[in-house]
Amino acid sequence: MEKDNLKNKTANSTNTVLGAVNLDYKLISNIQFDGIDHKDAPDYCDAYIVSAEYDGEEMTEEQIELLNDDSNYVYEKLMDYLY
Repeated sequence: MEKDNLKNKTANSTNTVLGAVNLDYKLISNIQFDGIDHKDAPDYCDAYIVSAEYDGEEMTEEQIELLNDDSNYVYEKLMDYLY
């Protein structure tokens, strides 16, 4: 139960536990998106992260998948990306 609570922290957190992976969101950069449909604005519910770097290294597919599970983070970064 505690693990689930940590997993659901918002993107404003310094450290977030995603699955068994502890990520510092401040170290994530170069986020690229796909599935952006401007007809779906402002929700952009089909947009998702396809790649990103963590501390200068390309994130794994598993890490990207876990990141995409954090819809608050995805939406916040998508807004940064678009605007």
